[in-house]
Amino acid sequence: MVYWANIKDADDASLLHRILANADVFIQNLAPGAAERSGLGSNKLRELYPRLIYCDISGYGEHGDYRDMKAYDLLVQCESGLASISGTPDAPGRVGFSICDINCGQQAYTSILEALIEREHSGEGCTIQVSLFDGIAEWMAVPLLHYDYGGTVQSRVGISHAMICPYGAYTSRDGLSVVFGIQNEREWQGFCTGVLGDAELLKDERLQSNQQRVAHRGLVDDLIYAVFSQLDQAAIIDRLKQVGIAFGRLNDVAGLSTHPQLRRTRVNTASGEAQVAAMPAIRSNQSESIQTVPKLGEHSSAIREEFSAG
Repeated sequence: MVYWANIKDADDASLLHRILANADVFIQNLAPGAAERSGLGSNKLRELYPRLIYCDISGYGEHGDYRDMKAYDLLVQCESGLASISGTPDAPGRVGFSICDINCGQQAYTSILEALIEREHSGEGCTIQVSLFDGIAEWMAVPLLHYDYGGTVQSRVGISHAMICPYGAYTSRDGLSVVFGIQNEREWQGFCTGVLGDAELLKDERLQSNQQRVAHRGLVDDLIYAVFSQLDQAAIIDRLKQVGIAFGRLNDVAGLSTHPQLRRTRVNTASGEAQVAAMPAIRSNQSESIQTVPKLGEHSSAIREEFSAG
């Protein structure tokens, strides 16, 4: 249910506390310090409602030099180093959707679920703090470890994989792209003989391991393009299938919209019915339908009546 309230208004603040007295979870993402100034800080609410699970969502966390900085998804992609490993060799790039926002929401969701299960045993709530920066920094674990313990900075290679070769998108004769990746030496052998049609490549000292192929990425790419430029996408895919190498097509959003694997569901909105991507988890005991998106304040009257003071 959705309702609108002004927490600076005494009546609305009183209503909020009546709700909190029966609530399981309270989530806030106000500006740093705003919740405390409004009397809704975690320490106060947890003291009033010991079973409450209180979740703070912020840009950079509740402590440190960045505590009071404004945080938007693109800014955090840049601050965290994510943009530096995305894009092409020519320039860094933004991940094409709000990955920091989404990740932070997922971190809050899973932490809240864990806290609810824990409360079933302890009877006590807790305070959870999640931030956009912490969430995406944890997802940056692999490039961070490579730098901290190997002294290497992950390079930007566009669609290709920075640490596996060949693994990327290659254009066919008909101008379409095929994405594939070689995961082990057995697949490399099958690729050379069954896709490139050149078993002699297996003797090339420059291509004897993934590490060597990464070091000679330009040579590998040239060998692949020499063959793929003579084949249509369908023929390349057929060869990859024959030797059991994983592949995909480089789709755009239009390709996603018509993708045979895309599951859709209908949802009613203020602008009319929309067909949206279905929830990824399919449950045997739950319908995939989505309820109508409520308008801001749509349930205000019902909530105020349910939690009336009198």
